[in-house]
Amino acid sequence: MDIEMIKAWFTLENIMDLIREYRSFGPLPGILLPMLEAFLPFLPLFVFVLANVNAFGLWFGFLFSWMGASFGALLVFLLVRKYGHTRFFRFLKNNRQVHRLTNWVDRHGFGPLFLLLCFPFTPSALVNIVAGLSGINIFQYMLAVVAGKIVMIFTISFIGHDIVSLFQQPLRTALVLAGIFVLWIAGKRVEARINKKVEKDHSRG
Repeated sequence: MDIEMIKAWFTLENIMDLIREYRSFGPLPGILLPMLEAFLPFLPLFVFVLANVNAFGLWFGFLFSWMGASFGALLVFLLVRKYGHTRFFRFLKNNRQVHRLTNWVDRHGFGPLFLLLCFPFTPSALVNIVAGLSGINIFQYMLAVVAGKIVMIFTISFIGHDIVSLFQQPLRTALVLAGIFVLWIAGKRVEARINKKVEKDHSRG
């Protein structure tokens, strides 16, 4: 089974069925699924959050998704921080773009990481790895993750907490799609601006 087949299985319907099947475990499935996405970034975090808010309600769905995504990000960060000296991570750290991003995070710390983590379409796996390879203080990164994920997860939760109405109210659907598009554009602009600053700082150095 390849990655494309795995990705194809993770639909909203299948995830909601999975949560209902393991409902006896309480919030555990709703927390573990977003946590898993931090290790397997090809999995659809957006779908996990939508499934949680439709299975548990807006506030509990948001809470479980936020906890899982935050724990997962912090675990990846800690693993990279601990094993960053291994051959694989040395190879990654020597990558020119990763090296520049790592140095830039070392200089700028909390602010840009928080901004990047606020947007749903940011490649958070790369952010976690770069932060782990950098020298950023663990508490700074924890604060950036916890705060940034609150904004990002709540945005997705609020948009998707009543998924049925999206099909019954075309105007609301249009507004939701417009909101997603705006978030995508905003995230890409922040990411591009940060990359431009990284290039500028590197050329000055």
